Amino acid sequence: MELSEKLPRLVRRLGGDIYGVADLTMVKEEVIRQSGQYLSEFPRAVSIGVKLTHPIVDRLPERDRSAVAIAYHTNAYEVVNLRLDAIASRVASALQDAGFRAYPVSVAERIEDERICAEFSHKLAAHVAGLGWIGKSCLLVTPQAGPRVRWTTVLTDAPLPATGTPLEQRCGDCRECVDACPIHAFTGRNFIPGEPREMRYDARACEIYFNNMKAQGKVAVCGMCLYACPFGK
Repeated sequence: MELSEKLPRLVRRLGGDIYGVADLTMVKEEVIRQSGQYLSEFPRAVSIGVKLTHPIVDRLPERDRSAVAIAYHTNAYEVVNLRLDAIASRVASALQDAGFRAYPVSVAERIEDERICAEFSHKLAAHVAGLGWIGKSCLLVTPQAGPRVRWTTVLTDAPLPATGTPLEQRCGDCRECVDACPIHAFTGRNFIPGEPREMRYDARACEIYFNNMKAQGKVAVCGMCLYACPFGK
């Protein structure tokens, strides 16, 4: 069986919902800016998504209740992150066994405090793979589940065919995510490739909001931008 057929079957068997392959050569400079030279040398990215459970997300307006916050934090982050990391590890092993280099990127590990970002942008890989578009919330919005998806990535030099090209944004004049944000962290600008994230999103404001929750002894969750998106409901 060809690797391009084996990998999506493996992902689905292990519990992944969405699979795609991105040609990273078309965004190499952007990868270098966030991830550095080493990761930019991988020409392909296997993008893997797990859909979040709708009833959990639908309770986010009640997140001040500890039971709701704990349910969301557990099911939308802790459990799904472990699931995605396990899938990425197995995919990386399959690629290595086939004779290729593979680098599984951690789902949630933040390495840059100044820019508040991870080692690699999972949203970028999924976008380039044709799995969705970047919304005004800076989340990846998929046609089938809106932004209610968590992502991981396996970088590789395997010559896998790309599954698509970046989708044009379909948000139009919608501002549901912008208006739902309790701290007004979004400017409402549409995504423009190459434009700094700061033009659309104040990540520091989110961090302060979460830190204030923790200081009050609360479970630090929000997700209102994710909850409000019409494509996910």
